[in-house]
Amino acid sequence: MRVVIVTESFPPDVNGVAHCALQTAQHLVDRGHAPLVVAPAPAPGNKPDASAPCPVVHVPSLPLPGYPQVRVALPSRRLAAALVQHRADLVHLASPFVLGVRGMAAAARLGLPAVAVYQTDLAGYARTYMGAGEAAAWRRIRSVHAAADLTLAPSTAALRDLQEHGVPRLRLWPRGVDTARFRPDRRDEALRRELAPAGEVIVGYVGRLAPEKQVELLAGACGLDGVRVVIVGDGPSRPGLEEALPGARFLGRRTGDDLARIFASFDVFAHTGPFETFCQTVQEAMASGVPVLAPAAGGPLDLVAHGHTGLLFPAGDATAVTEGVRALAADPALRSAFGTAGRAMVEDRTWAAVGDRLIGHYAEVLTARRPVVAA
Repeated sequence: MRVVIVTESFPPDVNGVAHCALQTAQHLVDRGHAPLVVAPAPAPGNKPDASAPCPVVHVPSLPLPGYPQVRVALPSRRLAAALVQHRADLVHLASPFVLGVRGMAAAARLGLPAVAVYQTDLAGYARTYMGAGEAAAWRRIRSVHAAADLTLAPSTAALRDLQEHGVPRLRLWPRGVDTARFRPDRRDEALRRELAPAGEVIVGYVGRLAPEKQVELLAGACGLDGVRVVIVGDGPSRPGLEEALPGARFLGRRTGDDLARIFASFDVFAHTGPFETFCQTVQEAMASGVPVLAPAAGGPLDLVAHGHTGLLFPAGDATAVTEGVRALAADPALRSAFGTAGRAMVEDRTWAAVGDRLIGHYAEVLTARRPVVAA
């Protein structure tokens, strides 16, 4: 099968869309298929990922105003040319918004089937950044995804949102987790002594530092005795968060085995953002044997079994975040039980298993597109 993956982001970018696109390309190669990736060019000075499992076509891009870490693709003939030259059987659209919309249009012109993967809560972002525009965001989402042969939603919450807003032809497709990389035995006592020299309980956050992530909800946890908050990631909110979270350690962006070592060295993983369509970092924490504190909204509802692998709190409730941290920090046995249960829950959620489900969705679309031959 010859697949062109049109993605709004790809390594060296570090985010959920880029990671999922990379894992998809790798799995297709592993299963003997022929993928090609089309993605916005990285920022000047950021070298393309030399370890990409397949060819990558970069489209000229510009930084998103106010958020230079995000690149927005410019109009280019390279996209349509890539579909033709690759002799694509199917187009995979990863979180279509700008480049993906052009990919959808190009696929339609060429008569190619398209599978769209819903990954970004644009309506939630519209509320966060503009205070309005949610209805317009849903109109765009509906318009883009209605043109696809199939839309894949990462969680039951996302699936329900898409259904309620009139998006047709939906299937559930969750995300995998690298359980070989993220595992409990990567816990590093030397790192823990560096981060919490007085033996504090380490409460960690991993992700972008941007307004929609609401990391400031951890401010109360910073004031708890015997607790050290550790923040991994970067983004436009970092300067403000360094003031809002007194005593927190900011480690910047980390990746690969280094990130896995940090995850396993947490005592509690806290995710604060309410707009996650899935929330990959929750799975990575669970694979690392770390109990999770997350909002009862979006993707985490599928991932965190409240009272079994972690705790869910009402989205946006700073007091509930602080009390959740307090409860977990005070009970090592509970943390251990939650961490063990979390690891057990995700052990079969490998990228290989999830990737095979994706190939099954491709096959479904291709079969539906085949012309009916009269008897």
